[in-house]
Amino acid sequence: MSQENRIVVGIDGSASSLAALDWALSQAELTGATVEAVTAWEYPAFYSWEGGAVPPREFENAASVTVEDAVDNAVDRRANPPRVRTHVAQGDSARVLLDTAEDAELLVVGSRGHGGFVGALLGSVSHKCTHHAECPVVIVHASTERQ
Repeated sequence: MSQENRIVVGIDGSASSLAALDWALSQAELTGATVEAVTAWEYPAFYSWEGGAVPPREFENAASVTVEDAVDNAVDRRANPPRVRTHVAQGDSARVLLDTAEDAELLVVGSRGHGGFVGALLGSVSHKCTHHAECPVVIVHASTERQ
């Protein structure tokens, strides 16, 4: 069975995840890989306190919009973009990325996503990915001079 050369990149809409997507697209242009842009969603911790007022589909739709918009914007800036697929899954972000990247050539994540401690060097998802991925991991920091 032939294996596709894939670069998996995590997208949550944060500046560092968008920088990671740009980096993954550039790497894919060099290597001929397909980029798989992945986002995960979970019910908020307080969801049960709210009485289930928000249907699960709304969380999934918001995640889909996040990844599709990020990919569309990044691809539109390129003359010859590589092949890109998007993937949305329910679950812990790190676990979803690790599972998706199981047979990938590379996993690319931003250094910091939404939430957490602003001054921290790595976020919890990037930290877990570096320790548990079965493929090489690239961590991309968001540029403060992004155009």
